Amino acid sequence: MPFALNFVHPLLMWVLLGLMLYSGYLGFKASLIRKVSAEERKAMLPRQFGQRHAQLGAVILGLTLLGAAGGMAVTFLKNGKLFIGPHLFVGLAVAVLVIATASLGPSLQKGKDWARSLHVAINGGVLLLFGWQAISGIAIVQKLLSSAASPTPLGT
Repeated sequence: MPFALNFVHPLLMWVLLGLMLYSGYLGFKASLIRKVSAEERKAMLPRQFGQRHAQLGAVILGLTLLGAAGGMAVTFLKNGKLFIGPHLFVGLAVAVLVIATASLGPSLQKGKDWARSLHVAINGGVLLLFGWQAISGIAIVQKLLSSAASPTPLGT
């Protein structure tokens, strides 16, 4: 397996973290539209914050699932097993929560306040867990880099 393949998952996850933060910004701006004056609303509507937030959410859902599957696949290809530990479990939890928040889409489109509150709460949890994943992922990447720098005996 090419060594560079080890870094596709971490790079994708950092891009995904940025997309999640940007999507949160778009969602926040979309929520403001419901609270501002008619004149401000008229100025904000053409920017389509809500539509862009929903579209980006679909991209985030797909990339999260691809990233989770890709990370596990590369780990398995490299080591012949998955490492059962916090990074794996939190990553799976993030994937499940992203699916859960995406499933709220129909209720969000109907304007259900309970769905909005749950959507914000779940995504807040996703960002906290994903932030922890980024930190624990850096440690994993450092191990990969240090193992690449260490000479290995022939035949292993």
